[in-house]
Amino acid sequence: MLGPVLLAAARSDSIRRLVSAAPVTRPVVDRFVAGERLDESMAVVRSLNERGLEVTLDHLGEDITDPSEALRNRDAYLALTEALAGQGLGARAEMSVKLSAFGQALSGGHDLALANVTPVVEAAADAGTTVTLDMEDHTTVDSTLAILAELRKRFPNTGAVVQSYLFRTEEDCHALAGEGSRVRLVKGAYKEPASVAFQDKREVDRSYVRCLKVLMAGRGYPMVGSHDPRMVAIAQELGRRYGRKLDEYEFQMLFGIRAAEQERLVSEGHRMRVYIPYGTDWYGYFMRRLAERPANLAFFLRSLATRG
Repeated sequence: MLGPVLLAAARSDSIRRLVSAAPVTRPVVDRFVAGERLDESMAVVRSLNERGLEVTLDHLGEDITDPSEALRNRDAYLALTEALAGQGLGARAEMSVKLSAFGQALSGGHDLALANVTPVVEAAADAGTTVTLDMEDHTTVDSTLAILAELRKRFPNTGAVVQSYLFRTEEDCHALAGEGSRVRLVKGAYKEPASVAFQDKREVDRSYVRCLKVLMAGRGYPMVGSHDPRMVAIAQELGRRYGRKLDEYEFQMLFGIRAAEQERLVSEGHRMRVYIPYGTDWYGYFMRRLAERPANLAFFLRSLATRG
């Protein structure tokens, strides 16, 4: 039951100050976050690319309270596209964006987020890359998918994320599995009510497999976002069953988690994309990673004990 507690802690300013001040925090955060500066993240991108891994970059900063912060996030992504283009990394690196970072949760947020993210998607196309819209809690799904539909009119490679723990996701997968679509399937990381989401892990897993079947059978490009060995194996089997070549779908995993498995999949000829967060606003992301996997929390506590 630690997950909900940690997710609540992710929104606590007092706990943020405590965790940020702990001497052990920085080396542990560095395991999951590729630096605070853009140049630091670019060094990580080049290192991973050299090992055959592709990446998707996330500039951290979704918990905003003011439109000016949304503009700063937009500008950070524009700087990222410029860096990718300048270093010729567009073919191996895309970007992931949370629309809350672009103002989706503010007054008039749907239109504000669309207005702010559009120039980023335009710049990404000019840089030879693309953008995937991350999915957040269930209240944002309709807005996010509507923004996706609008962006895809001009930029059909714009990707979407769907979460298997939501009841609606299998139906969403049917709607999104058309020609040219790019869909990342994940289990889901937010605390959702029983009225909209499966609460039992086994049900979440079963939904994940059903959704994966829909995406693999469709005409789009599935992106398998999972560290679960069972789901990786099932995805490989479904890829074979539906006649997909190894470059007709990909795996995605988080930076700092199961690195050996990432390289194993590359060695077998699979496309493997690493989700790389960077930026100064790392606290909320870090706490969600601890909430998602007990092993992450154990790693952090062991580090605290060692330092103590």
